[in-house]
Amino acid sequence: MKSLAELDKLREKLQEEMRLREGREDVKVVVTMGTCGIASGAREVLTAILEEISKRGLKGVTVTQTGCAGLCHCEPLVEVERPGRDKVTYGHVDEKKAREIVVSHLVNGQIIKEWTIK
Repeated sequence: MKSLAELDKLREKLQEEMRLREGREDVKVVVTMGTCGIASGAREVLTAILEEISKRGLKGVTVTQTGCAGLCHCEPLVEVERPGRDKVTYGHVDEKKAREIVVSHLVNGQIIKEWTIK
């Protein structure tokens, strides 16, 4: 930090990230963060999702985390929930796929069916 302006910018960025995780929005994105998910890269997936949402200035999206979903062989998992629609679960998500899920599913409303699990 070299100036108050840089500190203010960092504070605003962190406050925006916290707002995304508070749970008062329309679309909910859940990343499974059990030990199997973390070992498979779930932390990096969560970070990529938060960065992409912030970069695109998306509003109405909450990002949360949960424990193990019992599908260890498919980790990391990302679930997208929209009111009035079925939950979509993506498996074997990496950072690149996470960013594409934000663009395709959250921005454009297009489910990437080949990445989903049932």
